[in-house]
Parts: sequence; C-alpha cells; structure tokens
Amino acid sequence: MAKRIRVLLAKLGLDSHTIGVTVIAKALRDAGMEVIYSGLKQTPEMVVRTAIQEDVDVVGLSSLSAAHMSHFSRVLELLRAEGASDKLVLGGGVIPERDAEKLRAMGVAAVFTMGATTTEIIEFIERWWTQREAQ
Repeated sequence: MAKRIRVLLAKLGLDSHTIGVTVIAKALRDAGMEVIYSGLKQTPEMVVRTAIQEDVDVVGLSSLSAAHMSHFSRVLELLRAEGASDKLVLGGGVIPERDAEKLRAMGVAAVFTMGATTTEIIEFIERWWTQREAQ
C-alpha cells in the first residue's frame, strides 16, 4: 500500500477565518491525503513542532490577517533549524502578489490566493509528491 501524503494545515496568529482552510482540508482529504488541521491562533513554533511530531510531508499556512511575511518566514526558519526543510511549504489567503513573490523567494513553494481552486492545490501537491518519490 502506497504511503498517503500527510498535510498539516495551520492558521497563524490572530486570524480566525476558517472557511477557506476548511474547504481545502476537505478537498485534500477527498483526494486521498491525510489532513491534520492544527486549529486557530497557532504560533510558528507550534506549527513546526506539530509538523515534526506528526511527520507531515506538506505544511499549508493560511493567512488572512496581513501577518504572512513575518509568520511564514519564521516557519521556514524554524523548519530549517530543526532539519525539516524537506517539507513542502505552501501559503494561502489574502496575500498581495508582491508579497507572494518574496515568500516564494524565501522558500514557500507556492502561494494560493483568493480564487485558487482546490484542484490547483491538489494537483500542485500531487506533482511535487510524484517528483519527490521518483528521486
């Protein structure tokens, strides 16, 4: 039996909007992925600790509170410090394109903003997984 892709979805900081992350969690689950939702008001430290403890493959960060630059960069920094930089880090939410470009340069593999479809997100993760498994 093939290993299922394990995805952690996290809401960072004071952001309490959950509709988008809930829709994505259900879509990923329906696509056969194992989804762990860490809940609201997570710190970067909490997210990284959960990612390592749960041995996830993908870390999906959601931000609708305009704190994405500091929170996402801190998650990347902590993953590197813990030797867990092999995880696919994705971002989503209300993120201006100029910030999305900076986040991608920092190491966020993709940023899915308003209007992205669940199919796009699923296909991105599945492509990454296929390439990773082929190595």
